[in-house]
Amino acid sequence: MTQAVQQPMNQGDPLAQLRDIHLPEPGGFWPPAPGWWILAALVLILVAAVIWWSWRRHRRNRWIRDAKQELARLSASARSDNDWFTELNALLKRCARQRYPDQHPDALSGSQWSDFLARTEPTLERQQVEALVNAAWRPSPGIEPDQARALAERWLGGQKC
Repeated sequence: MTQAVQQPMNQGDPLAQLRDIHLPEPGGFWPPAPGWWILAALVLILVAAVIWWSWRRHRRNRWIRDAKQELARLSASARSDNDWFTELNALLKRCARQRYPDQHPDALSGSQWSDFLARTEPTLERQQVEALVNAAWRPSPGIEPDQARALAERWLGGQKC
């Protein structure tokens, strides 16, 4: 049998008998600890929820983007005749029907329609709303097309879902 080499013990110095501390090898990056897996899953769920919420909001407000494009087209052909104001009122009614389907805004006309517009966007001035609504059937509109367009833009701007 092999004989172990014995070192002479130094009786006077007990610290000389201790061995150096041996640390284990540091762990690698992979596989991560279970806590990191849980954190990664939570982050993925959160990212998926934010993407889903953004997509739904984007889709829900699509009618506003379409209405603003239609308003830009109408603005390009702005004129002070009854037909133009009728088209603008029709655009606002389509938007109101999309945003407030339970209130049936497409059936409103005259003062009821102007009340509805003023109620759904409180920042609008009552006189301008009435002038916009009445411009579709009066011989001389009481509002300029640029003012009517700005009024419609303000109403559309306040209708986010």
